Amino acid sequence: MTQHAPGGIDGVPQPIRVLVLNCNVTESMTAVIAESARSAASPGTIVTAISPKWGVASAEGYLDSFIAANAMLERLATWPDETDAVILAGFGEHGREAARELLDVPVVDITDAAAHVALMLAPRYGVVTTLRRSVVQIEDSLRAAGVSQHCVGVLAAGLPVLEVHADEDRTRHAIVERGRQLIEAGAEALVLGCAGFAGRAASFADELGIPVVDPVAAAMLFAEGLVRLRLHTSKISTYAKPLPKARPGWGPAALLAADALDAHLA
Repeated sequence: MTQHAPGGIDGVPQPIRVLVLNCNVTESMTAVIAESARSAASPGTIVTAISPKWGVASAEGYLDSFIAANAMLERLATWPDETDAVILAGFGEHGREAARELLDVPVVDITDAAAHVALMLAPRYGVVTTLRRSVVQIEDSLRAAGVSQHCVGVLAAGLPVLEVHADEDRTRHAIVERGRQLIEAGAEALVLGCAGFAGRAASFADELGIPVVDPVAAAMLFAEGLVRLRLHTSKISTYAKPLPKARPGWGPAALLAADALDAHLA
């Protein structure tokens, strides 16, 4: 991956190019994510939504998350086109910090992007996600990003990721019910804790009476903003480029990924 050559106004690339990477290989989910990202993007911004070449059909739990992170990093390491920012579209999934090591361009994770937006609108927020098994993982991700202190809770709707669109009435009822429980717990804004929930925030906000944040849309606004501010990931220490070394067996495309990484580090 290479950064889009500066140009346009004050060195800001024109048009801005944003790569959106779904954490799973389910193309219908990637299409939902792409639609939300494009609806939030500014006119002229080029949004490219992709999936890993291999991985998991849906990320539900730690094993899925680590497999997905490996596949996502390999996809980023071998992506051939220019981009100005990357969005990781997996709520609470692993790989955020590693992607920031790997790339110079801003890497925006939908998890902390959505939480930051919620905290600009309310002093306390809550998260509705899919399954109970993902709750602690999401809490850990919010804590690592520094946005957990004002989260009143993460509640699961009891919906497997691949069933989110199977029964729209069931999904809506489950999210609204959990949203009301979080409001009772003190939440004044709600974050939709799954990329598959994208595109529904406005209707939930009308029903619940509080701001509801679409995580993909929130990430798009941050991605564009960081590019316009001409900011990039700090490489002074924590997110410094990975040390050159052998990484044998890194995924089924390990040789291609290693070549791409070596070129990136050169």
